[in-house]
Parts: sequence; C-alpha cells; structure tokens
Amino acid sequence: MKLYDAGKIIPGVIIFLLIFLYPLYSNIGGAAPVPKPLLPKPAVAKQCVLPTAEMKAQHMQLVDNWRNWVVRDGKRIWTSPDGRAFNMSLTNTCMRCHNDKEKFCDQCHNYLGVKPYCWDCHLDPKQKKEAK
Repeated sequence: MKLYDAGKIIPGVIIFLLIFLYPLYSNIGGAAPVPKPLLPKPAVAKQCVLPTAEMKAQHMQLVDNWRNWVVRDGKRIWTSPDGRAFNMSLTNTCMRCHNDKEKFCDQCHNYLGVKPYCWDCHLDPKQKKEAK
C-alpha cells in the first residue's frame, strides 16, 4: 500500500496534534498554588466535628446531609462517630470557628472552580453583621 501525499499528510497530522495538545503541554509546571485557607483559632473550639482529612474530603456531603435531615426530617442534633453532639447548622456550628468565608471557604472553592449553593440561603457572618 502506497501513501500518496505523505509529505503533506504527516506534517499536517503533526501540526494538528501540536495545536490540539497545546493546552496540555503549555501548562506543565504552571498550575496555581494550592490554597492555604485561614484556619480558626484553637480557642474557639478544640476540635472540628470530624477529623481534618475527613472534612476536606467529605464536608459537602456532610453539610448536604445536615440540610436534608433538618429541612426534611426535622432533626436538629447530629452525633459524631466519637459520640459528641452538634447542632446541624452551617452558620451556628461550622461558621462559629470558620467565620471568614472569603479567607476559608472561598479559598478552596475558587481554586477548584465550584460554586456551592449554601450561600443561596445562608448569610456568612460578615453579611449578618452588615444586615443588622
């Protein structure tokens, strides 16, 4: 089998691949730095509702479950695996320690390009103060 116009086809395929793959190879080593969210002062609470690693990986599921249990089932208290009881409230439990939405929540959410719908209903502590 003879390849006609190989002198044009092969460079054309190479040029196509270079253009198509440009976003991949142009950003090598240029990723944005991982955010460092402002952590709460230890005096506010000794411990979070779950260990840090679990909260980083599963906080959205936890907050979503809390919302469903409070709104749909009327439950208000959540018991952690280690037996501690917490009020299922984003603003009164989570935001009591992590009270700066811009410096804590938004750091990671902006980095990952996600827009959680929590703030469609809830006010962050700064907004609460401004509303009063």
